[in-house]
Amino acid sequence: MNVSQKIETHTTASEHKMANAIRFLAMDAVQKANSGHPGMPMGMADAVTVLFNRFIRIDPSLPDWPDRDRFVLSAGHGSMLLYAIHHLIGFADMQMAELSAFRQLGSKTAGHPEYGHALGIETTTGPLGQGIATAVGMAIAEQMMAARFGRSLSNHFTYVVAGDGCLQEGISHEAIDLAGHLKLRKLIVLWDDNRISIDGSTELSTSMDQLARFRAAGWDAQRVDGHDPEAVAKAIERARRSPKPALIACRTRIGKGAASMEGSHKTHGAALGDEEIAATRAKLAWPHPAFFVPPEIKSAWESIATRGRVAREAWEIRLDASRSKKRYEQTVGRQLGDDVSPLLAKFRTQHRKLASKVATRQASQMALEVINGATDLTVGGSADLTGSNLTMTSQTQAIGPGKFKGRYLHYGIREHGMAAAMNGIALHGGFIPYGGTFLVFSDYARGAIRLSALMGLPVIYVLTHDSIGLGEDGPTHQPVEHLAMLRATPNLNVFRPADVIETAECWEIALGEMNRPSVLALSRQALPMLRQTDGDENLSAFGAYVLKEARGPRDITLLATGSEVEIAVAAADRLSAEEGVGAAVVSMPCWERFEVQDASYQRHVLGDAPRIAVEAAGRLGWDRWMGPDGAFVGMLGFGASAPAGDLYRHFDITADHIVTEALKLVRRESDTPLVSTRTGSQASKDSTRSTKEA
Repeated sequence: MNVSQKIETHTTASEHKMANAIRFLAMDAVQKANSGHPGMPMGMADAVTVLFNRFIRIDPSLPDWPDRDRFVLSAGHGSMLLYAIHHLIGFADMQMAELSAFRQLGSKTAGHPEYGHALGIETTTGPLGQGIATAVGMAIAEQMMAARFGRSLSNHFTYVVAGDGCLQEGISHEAIDLAGHLKLRKLIVLWDDNRISIDGSTELSTSMDQLARFRAAGWDAQRVDGHDPEAVAKAIERARRSPKPALIACRTRIGKGAASMEGSHKTHGAALGDEEIAATRAKLAWPHPAFFVPPEIKSAWESIATRGRVAREAWEIRLDASRSKKRYEQTVGRQLGDDVSPLLAKFRTQHRKLASKVATRQASQMALEVINGATDLTVGGSADLTGSNLTMTSQTQAIGPGKFKGRYLHYGIREHGMAAAMNGIALHGGFIPYGGTFLVFSDYARGAIRLSALMGLPVIYVLTHDSIGLGEDGPTHQPVEHLAMLRATPNLNVFRPADVIETAECWEIALGEMNRPSVLALSRQALPMLRQTDGDENLSAFGAYVLKEARGPRDITLLATGSEVEIAVAAADRLSAEEGVGAAVVSMPCWERFEVQDASYQRHVLGDAPRIAVEAAGRLGWDRWMGPDGAFVGMLGFGASAPAGDLYRHFDITADHIVTEALKLVRRESDTPLVSTRTGSQASKDSTRSTKEA
C-alpha cells in the first residue's frame, strides 16, 4: 500500500476520533494548568483535522524544510490546538510531558505560540490579527521565491486559523486588502466562525458581513459547516484552485463536544472542570485517562508526517537536480555575499572626500543604491511614502498582482500591516525586508515592531522625518516620545545617524544582524558630513564614539544623536574658541550597541566631566548617559508648525543654549569658571579595537 492510499484509509473512518484526540488533550492540559482556552481547540478540531489529514505538507523530522506548507494559528489563545497536533504528528520536542506542563515555566507549551520556543511554530501569535497579517508576508515571500526559482522549488500554501477577534482587529483590514490586491492565491484562511467573544455573543459588538468584506477585498469566500469533514474538504479543495486568496468561514460551536457547555462563552478562557470533562468523556465515548491517546489514533496522525517526509524527500531530489541549487541555498541561507561591506566602505571614503551634505533619509537611499546593487536579498517598501522615505532604488522594481519578480512593495497606507508583512517575509526566509514610514507613525506599527523584536527577526524599519526638523507639518507629524518608546523595546537596535557616513555604517550593521530588528531614524533636513577621521572602521558599530575631542583636558562632554550632533559640534567650537572651555562631542547613533561595550570603553567615551545630552526628542532615557549632574537640551512637550530652523530656535535646541548650559555646569564644578583645572578624559588613539558583541 502506498502512502497516499494509507492516508486515504484515515480520511473518513478515523477523522472524528482524530479530532476528539485534540479535544481531550486540550481539555486535559487546560484543566491541569487551571489556565488556558479550551473552547477554540475544541470548536476547530474537526476542520483542522481535515486540513492536516488531507492537505498539509509538513515533516516533523525536518521542521524548517523550505518548501513546507506554513500553518499560522492567528487565534493564538487556542495554542493547545497547535500543541496537540504537534504531539500527535510526532514533533520531537512535543512529548506528552510538555502537554502536561502546559503554561508552566520552562515548558515548550507556552500560553500562546512563540516562534523559536518549540519546533514547527511558524510565528509568534496572541495579539489578535497579527497572525493573519504576518501570513500575508509569508504568502508574498512564497510568490517571490516561485518567481525566482520556479514552482518545482517553491510551491507551498500558507494556511491560517483566525478567530472573530482576528477579523475585528483593524490590522486585519490592512492585511486582507493587501492580500486581495496582490492576488495571493496560495493564502487560505479558515475562520473559526463561532460567533462568541469573551463578553458573550459577537452580536454585542459587530454585525459585519465578513464574507462580503473579504469578497470586496478580492478574496474567494465561502461558508461551510465547520463540523462536516466532507464540506470542509471540498471548501479547501476549491480554495487551493482559486486564483485569489481564500476565506473559508467554518461555522462552529465553541467548546464543541462538551457535555453541557458546548456553545457557551464560558469555554473560551477557563478550564471546564473535572465534572464537565468526565461527562464529556462519556458523551464522546472516550473512556481513556487524561493525557492518553489510543495507538491507532496516534498512528493515524503520524501518517501525516509520513506523507510530509515523502514530499520533502521528493523536493530534495528536485533541488539536487536544479541548476539553481547553489543560488537557492544562498538565498534561503540569507548569505549577503562578500561585496556589501567593501562597497559600503568605498562609499564612505568617497563621501568623506566630498564632504557630502545631505539629509540622512537621502543618505540612506544612496547607501541602499550600493546595497541593492550588491545583493538581491533586500526587499524594500513603504507605506505610501516612497518619495519621502526614499526607500526605492534603481534595482527595486515594483511587485504587483501576478508580478513577483520585483523587489519593492507598495504597502499602501497600512503601517501596521506593512510591519507585520515584513515579519512574515523574514519568517518565510529568503529575503531581508525593509520598509519605510515616518517615525511618528511607528505608533501605528508598534504591535508588529514589538513582535519583530520578540521573535528576533532581521527586519529593518526606515523611519524618516525623525524630529521637529520636518517642519511645517506640525506636531501631529513631529515625533517626540517615539525614540524613547523604541529604545525601551528589548532586542531592538535604534539607530539615529548624524551624517552620510554614519548612515552607511548603520545600514551595514542592520544588514549584519541575524537575530534582532533595526530602526533607522532619519532626518528630513540636510546635515553636514561631520566625520573627519580617515579609515574604513565602522565607528557606529560601537554605538557611541568621540567624534570631536577637547583640545586639552575635558571640561564638558556633549552627547548627541542625529541632526543635533551638528548643533553640538557648533557649541563645542564656540566653547573652545570664545570661553576657553574644553568640550568634547560624542555621537551616539545607537544606545543599544553602546550598552554592550565594555566598561573601559564606555568610560573613555563618556569621560568624567559634566555631560549635556542634546536631542530633539523627549528626555526619557537620557539621564542614564548624562549622569546625576548633567543637563538636557531637547523637547519638553509637543512640536509646532513652522520651518525647521524657526522651530529649533523656538524650542531652544541651539548652540547658544548648549553653551549657556555648559558654562553653568563648568562654573558649578570649579571656583575658576573659565579656566579648567580638570584632568578630564583625553582622546584615546586606540579607537580601532573591535566591538564587543552582546
